[in-house]
Amino acid sequence: MSHPIHQANENSPFGDLSTEEFYKKNQILHHQSFMLNNDNMNIFTQSWRLDSTSNPKGLVAMVHGYSSESSWLNELTAVAIAKAGFLVCALDLQGHGRSDGFPGHIPNIQPLVNDCIQFFDSFKKHHPKLPAFLYGESLGGAISILICLKQRFAWNGLILNGSMCGISPEFKPIWPLEKLLPMAAFFAPTWKVVATKPVASRSYKEEWKRKLVAKNPNRRTSGKPPAATALEFLRVCEYVKRHCHELDVPLLMVHGENDMVCDCNSARFVYESAASKDKMIKIFPDMWHVLIGEPKENVELVFETIFSWLREHASKAKTKHISYF
Repeated sequence: MSHPIHQANENSPFGDLSTEEFYKKNQILHHQSFMLNNDNMNIFTQSWRLDSTSNPKGLVAMVHGYSSESSWLNELTAVAIAKAGFLVCALDLQGHGRSDGFPGHIPNIQPLVNDCIQFFDSFKKHHPKLPAFLYGESLGGAISILICLKQRFAWNGLILNGSMCGISPEFKPIWPLEKLLPMAAFFAPTWKVVATKPVASRSYKEEWKRKLVAKNPNRRTSGKPPAATALEFLRVCEYVKRHCHELDVPLLMVHGENDMVCDCNSARFVYESAASKDKMIKIFPDMWHVLIGEPKENVELVFETIFSWLREHASKAKTKHISYF
């Protein structure tokens, strides 16, 4: 099954089609709304499903990466998963897309984790018999790990795509800036100290996709994390490494070997440490951080791996009732 990214061009994820024409062509029903979170912030939410009478194979909850959102390119992956027969839901993290919050400012990851749990739990309650899977990209992968650590036995599987299990040495602030981050985060939390190059230039191999990302009307940050956010990312990676041995959920990890943003070796460490008996990792040679940013044949290779894993595990878990803890 071909990924809808191949219908896009450098100006629009929908190519020459309108949004409505794109959804009609792909036979997708799309719903969007806002959720009021526990801090009275408006959080943008979406869902996708096939426009047919067939029952979904399962439910997939998606968490996007830093400086991204649930629409634009992530929306294409959501459509691809929906076309594979799944009910898909996603939200814009605080400070991203159409959700409330200071752009790109994440001094504490926990409120974002709480938003995901609040929305995903409410969505799952409407579909209690469907096997439920978490899918996280980059920062969204780290958040998905934190969700699974907090919600034991609530998920039938976890898919991590270019997950932030550790920051790549090429992307970390140079010494001594890394050592000074706690001070910078305290006195100047929004100071953008970390990256010198735009993240997209290190993430998307195909240049036309970088142009497409830059034209996203809902994009609120360049991807250069300010000091408080950078410090929190380092803390989150350390927490993940300390606690990943507690992960006990069917696990699929896909990662580009040449990922210059999220460290490939840290992903391997999480895979090897996880308590999951059912786990699989695919490190793709020569691929970069954002796997949808690869040439067509690479995108197909990665996402066929993901779709096959999802279909197999949904079939295994079919009609199984999930316990909530």
